[in-house]
Amino acid sequence: MRFRTVLFDLDGTLMDHLPAIHRCYVHTLPRLGLPAPTYEQVKNAIGGGLENALLKFIPASRIPEALAIYRPFWDAHLLDGADPMPGALELLQTLHARGVTCALFTNKLGTSAREVCAHLGYTPYLREIFGAKDTPWLKPAPEFTAHALATLQADAATTCLVGDSPWDIQAAHNGSIPCFAVTTGTHTAAELRDAGADSIHDSLLALADAQFAPSPARV
Repeated sequence: MRFRTVLFDLDGTLMDHLPAIHRCYVHTLPRLGLPAPTYEQVKNAIGGGLENALLKFIPASRIPEALAIYRPFWDAHLLDGADPMPGALELLQTLHARGVTCALFTNKLGTSAREVCAHLGYTPYLREIFGAKDTPWLKPAPEFTAHALATLQADAATTCLVGDSPWDIQAAHNGSIPCFAVTTGTHTAAELRDAGADSIHDSLLALADAQFAPSPARV
């Protein structure tokens, strides 16, 4: 392994949570007097943190009102439709067994990320979980990447980030580390290429084959 530390995004990378997220928007926006968004509208909005995503639908002045509706529903239904990506658990298990430090690096609320990772069995293989509200920053802020590397005592020269969005790519490059991207999330290969991904793969299994050979998910 040329990498000693791997930072993983969560939504769209290690798990598919989009149906659950869409369900929360459908619950929230009509209660604000707005039409329920389509699945594609929500898919195109998310990635930069909940508050930033909500701004695609409502003005900033209504964010506190929206969060007061969204958060309790989310907390009650968080694990409904939290599905692992194929090969995700096996990848974490085998990298961990090889002595690689794995950590979660997400814009999902940290408390939600920890609950989901415990539910999916990921937690024992993650050294740290860095999420929204755990620090003052979100991806792609350079300070967030620097904080993760410093906390893990990781060398940028032997660290990579696995993600599915331009925020992941920029966050990685802000820390002078490569970003290997998958198209299983909210962005196309063309969008990821334009954002500067170091490599692009159609699944986590394909990424593992290319970057962590022999693929931990296939051995």
